[in-house]
Amino acid sequence: MGVRLKRLREERRLTQQALADALGISLSYLNQIENNQRPLTVPVLLRLNAAFGMDVQLFADHDEARLIGELREALADPALGEQVATAELRELAASMPALARAFVSQGRRLRQANEAAAAYAARLGDDRQGRALPSTPFEEVRDFFYAHHNYMDPLDRAAEAVAGEMGMPLGRMAGTLARRLEERHGVRLGELDEDDGPGVQRRFDAGTRTLRLSPRLQPGQRAFQMATQLAFLEQSGPIDALAARGAFTNEEARSLARIGLANYFAGALMLPYTPFLELAEHLRYDIDLLGRAFGTGFETVCHRLSTLQRPQARGVPFFFVRVDRAGNISKRQSATDFHFSRVGGTCPLWNVYDAFSQPGQTLTQVAEMPDGRAYLWIARMVESSRGGFGAPTKRFAIGLGCDLLHADRLVYAQGVALNDPAKRTLIGAGCKVCEREACPQRAFPPLTRTLSVDETRTSFAPYATAR
Repeated sequence: MGVRLKRLREERRLTQQALADALGISLSYLNQIENNQRPLTVPVLLRLNAAFGMDVQLFADHDEARLIGELREALADPALGEQVATAELRELAASMPALARAFVSQGRRLRQANEAAAAYAARLGDDRQGRALPSTPFEEVRDFFYAHHNYMDPLDRAAEAVAGEMGMPLGRMAGTLARRLEERHGVRLGELDEDDGPGVQRRFDAGTRTLRLSPRLQPGQRAFQMATQLAFLEQSGPIDALAARGAFTNEEARSLARIGLANYFAGALMLPYTPFLELAEHLRYDIDLLGRAFGTGFETVCHRLSTLQRPQARGVPFFFVRVDRAGNISKRQSATDFHFSRVGGTCPLWNVYDAFSQPGQTLTQVAEMPDGRAYLWIARMVESSRGGFGAPTKRFAIGLGCDLLHADRLVYAQGVALNDPAKRTLIGAGCKVCEREACPQRAFPPLTRTLSVDETRTSFAPYATAR
């Protein structure tokens, strides 16, 4: 409040003594108020109102919480290199609100400039590769896998060799993996307890050579966690070599990449490349039948299908996404050049979002992008829970898509009018970068167009743009 009072005095061009006299308080008392050493009491506020006609709401703090939230959002940038404590944000919002609002405004302008730059890069077909937006470690790792077309040849071949060496019974791998961990590495299995924290699925104690797994895991999930630990024990060299090739800006991103590579090995071990591809082709990529054969879930099968890009033995080039109800994409991997925008949201007309309203159903959609390219999409909602009444449940929609050129190889193309443009759903990469003018679902005007504001005309589709 002291800074606000000082600003009022400076705006009125008053000295401290003149303001103290007008308020009927001593100079030392006013000085202490302005330096936040004494509170601004109700009697002093009433004298301010009487002497200057000031609205006492000027000194209220009802907007302080909103300003703190806006400051926190403006500073939520990993490129800053440090986290600002809430106490510091509160001090800035309370003591210097004008400066805080100016800082928030500058942050908003910077964000808009970044979005515009990324949108223009998207028009050139390179919104992902452009460095307009600051990258987080998660984004750097995603870009690393994207650059490799989601296929890691050394790890994939090593996983297939290990699977052949172990004679792994497909779909029943947990016992074989447990024996290899114990016989080769002296690692025994145990169960996690409450001290390990909620939601933890795997914890390895190198000192006691114990791998503890959550008792809530399904057999396929237990096998995957054991295979991940096996990757760290037997494939650390290839994992480090692959991670060293990535253009990571910090050690956090590099560590995340190592975890991603270990998970890749685990998936490739449980679903070895050659037998998996052969069965996928035989079953016409039926995800449910593949999951039944290999003892894994819908998401795991879809993820593996997006990696089948071994030279001279390629499967259908899929792109794989996992989204939540709010449109956040937590996984996005592609064996081709397909990708959604990093700016804005994704398209509400995309059938991946319909999956939330139709749980248990596998949905299909022929979708066309603004550039005319068309794709066949398969989508389904998946969920998992730690179990028990009231326990939180994770719900995501899984999307698996491919170019129409390959769609006839999929069982999901049965009864779908692949070659009828009138049956296609017109989607985009996100409202801010999509230039479809007649879309009634548009949430934002396109950043790359000028709005056409006409008071005499109303149209069904919002945000008309100038031609």
